[in-house]
Amino acid sequence: MDSLEKQLICPICLEMFTKPVVILPCQHNLCRKCANDIFQSSNPYLPTRGGSVTSGGRFRCPSCRHEVVLDRHGVYGLQRNLLVENIIDMYKQEYISRSSPERKDDQPMCEIHEDEKINIYCLTCSVPTCSMCKVFGSHKDCEVAPLNSIYQTQKTELTDGISMMVGNNDRIQGIISQLEETCRTIEENGSRQKSNVCEKFDHLYTILEDRKREMNLKVNAEQEEKLNYIRGLTRKYGDHLETMTKIMETGTQTLEEPEMAVFLQSSKPLFQKIAEASNTSHLERVERGYENTDLYSVSFKKECMALRNIDFARDDDDDEEEDEDDVGIDVDGRAGQTASGDADSLGQLNETLLPPQPLSARTPATSS
Repeated sequence: MDSLEKQLICPICLEMFTKPVVILPCQHNLCRKCANDIFQSSNPYLPTRGGSVTSGGRFRCPSCRHEVVLDRHGVYGLQRNLLVENIIDMYKQEYISRSSPERKDDQPMCEIHEDEKINIYCLTCSVPTCSMCKVFGSHKDCEVAPLNSIYQTQKTELTDGISMMVGNNDRIQGIISQLEETCRTIEENGSRQKSNVCEKFDHLYTILEDRKREMNLKVNAEQEEKLNYIRGLTRKYGDHLETMTKIMETGTQTLEEPEMAVFLQSSKPLFQKIAEASNTSHLERVERGYENTDLYSVSFKKECMALRNIDFARDDDDDEEEDEDDVGIDVDGRAGQTASGDADSLGQLNETLLPPQPLSARTPATSS
């Protein structure tokens, strides 16, 4: 057993691996906390949330110096070594079975009656206590129940809560996938609309170049605004998913607590965290069709017709010099003069090409 224990020692903290145990690409193992500490020391300028580095980065394995490259999930993206965790569990069970008499001495004692063990649960105050507190102490008027029955009940409730969070995680992961797909759709639609705008403007000449640039900028602004909104939602859902994952890990560790009193002491705040994390009413939903950018579809049939009507002026030779400044070119390459009637056509063209309404007036409402 001593040789086995040496194999289960973390090279960083020099203690037995603590769950969860992560396996590096080089097949060496580390406690996740130790891996996170190394990661933070190797990447001191990376952003953190809640004390844990969650963006991509790299560090070296302390055992073989192999470089470990992490994705955007950081240390939480490393796979857990369930085999090592199971071996640790079996080792601890064997150790506990050998030292069971000593464990009895470690049973929590009542803070008020130091010689009394905690052996009942006060239903009125929702705390574990001892028999003396029920008979003579502050819980003598309270309703109590056996410790083991409450232990089993709350353990079942915690298991159900974790199962519910697993389902919620799957649902949120599906929403994140949909949001990512929405981002790709917006990018594709934006690119397609920009291509259409460029194709239409290719039939026009220099007088339309400024307008083409402005319309492209508006399509880009619409696309960027929507992408920023969707990416912001993706980050919110990702943060919520990460929070629930941490609560699940805490709950899993609590379920493995063999001591009933210790379990009950930590179960109440854990239930509160599960209830808060399970509430997703504050997370927004994207309205159907939000990714569409059909508003920027462009047609220039009337405008091209107006430009084709521009022609040279039929003035006398005496007026030729005065009209030199009014000479223009139509869409088909014919020379022409912007006469008074054609000037009205150009005015109609400019009115048709007026920019669409502001983006803020067209942003779809989101439902919570």
